[in-house]
Amino acid sequence: MKAVILCGGEGTRLRPYTYNIPKPMLKLGNRPILEFVLLNLKRHGVKDFILTVGYLHDKIVDYFGDGSKWGLNIEYLVEDEKLNTAGSVLGAKDKLTDTFFVGMGDHITAIDVSEMLAFHKQKGNIATIALKLQGTPVEYGIVSLDDDNCISTFLEKPILSNLINAGIYILEPEIFDFISPKEDFAKDVFPRLLANGKKISGYKFTEYWADIGRIHDYETMNAIMSVVELSLALKENGK
Repeated sequence: MKAVILCGGEGTRLRPYTYNIPKPMLKLGNRPILEFVLLNLKRHGVKDFILTVGYLHDKIVDYFGDGSKWGLNIEYLVEDEKLNTAGSVLGAKDKLTDTFFVGMGDHITAIDVSEMLAFHKQKGNIATIALKLQGTPVEYGIVSLDDDNCISTFLEKPILSNLINAGIYILEPEIFDFISPKEDFAKDVFPRLLANGKKISGYKFTEYWADIGRIHDYETMNAIMSVVELSLALKENGK
């Protein structure tokens, strides 16, 4: 399974940290956030990556290169303009001819990707979204599930549920029939799938997940994750 990791954002909410470095390259301990993303996927057998990059992309390319240092195969898709989540993945369409994974380059998680893939295959739907239970999902898109773990509603304002969209997807190539340039998965593509009678599976996970989206998030993460803890996390991820 190939993985597309979205790394093109400017990280404006994390300035001044991101004035000279792209958000996925901000360090936790002595390693970039993106390295933890890749290593968790490697733990589950994912070795082929497409990184969509834009803002200060040379920093990412210089650090990771072709990925061989980590036993990975990394390609880059450089974006000259903001394409949003689905638009970024659409640019890699020709390279994604089988089931593929989509994740964010600034999310730290220990999600069991192998279990999520097995769930996706069992359900047989066009898309599976990883869902995380949050006490107060004010800043995230939220969903409701039916009795078969299929998504019945997909909303950007939390009024019905505290299951949030964690920005982690497993998708079938058929989804490209429903994506137009510069679109967002949550706002555009997933609602369109539901409107066209397509089922979207919701995979609920309990493993650690954090969105490093704001200065408070980043500084808090650095405060609670010691170098020793990071080293243990890397060891568990097969590094």
